[in-house]
Amino acid sequence: MTEATPRPPGTPCWVSLMVHGIDATQEFYRALFGWEFIPGPQQLGPYVRALLDGSEVAGIGQLPPDRHLRIAWTPYLATDDADETAETIRCCGGTVAVGPLDAGEAGRLAICSDPTGAVFGVWQAEAHHGTAAAGPPGTPVWNELLTYETSGTGKFYRMVFGYEVEPVVSAEHDYATLHVAGEPVASLHGVGNALPRDRGPHWMTYFEVADTDEAARLVQELGGHVLRVPRDGQAGRLAVVADPEGAVFTLVRSAAR
Repeated sequence: MTEATPRPPGTPCWVSLMVHGIDATQEFYRALFGWEFIPGPQQLGPYVRALLDGSEVAGIGQLPPDRHLRIAWTPYLATDDADETAETIRCCGGTVAVGPLDAGEAGRLAICSDPTGAVFGVWQAEAHHGTAAAGPPGTPVWNELLTYETSGTGKFYRMVFGYEVEPVVSAEHDYATLHVAGEPVASLHGVGNALPRDRGPHWMTYFEVADTDEAARLVQELGGHVLRVPRDGQAGRLAVVADPEGAVFTLVRSAAR
């Protein structure tokens, strides 16, 4: 198995999905991305890690029957100290909903939200450093926060994780890139009132595919939905889709491929 290396603080290092039907969800992503699954830490209930060619790429957990939370892919941001980061999040106006708590020997985690309500995780790695492969089809390759505006939101993430926030100068778009040690690791996209009312500000995970149009068709065949049909953009060919439980994500065939 390919081992992931420790990520600098602030770097997205894992994506995880909590659902009601963990078996059906595994079948959906196995058919869509070719994932296989192995058991993961069970501290928060049944949980599996997705493998692609032997490398861990994502996690899927089972929600308790009485928990009616929004089903969404959640990025985890690396930290050297989950407890200290959780306290900083609180001091900066965010919320810590779960933890910090230990996930067995894998590491220590917290599930948090920024002041606008966008949910993300914090991960202090021990035995498990996160996603072991990024780039091939079926792997998470980018995370973007869709929010009201980037200026105030960017200040929160800079104060918590020490990002360098680089706004993109544009009269038409409110966009900024988050950098760690000079490298872009995630982005902020301010869309104002164009945010879906049923989701509000939220993080979006991009998964690489070999063919965006074909992958979008497969999503529908497997019981999911295409929310934005395939289109060409600066990052490549994109489609916004949802799995059968409603988790929204972006399919991308990167322009570099």
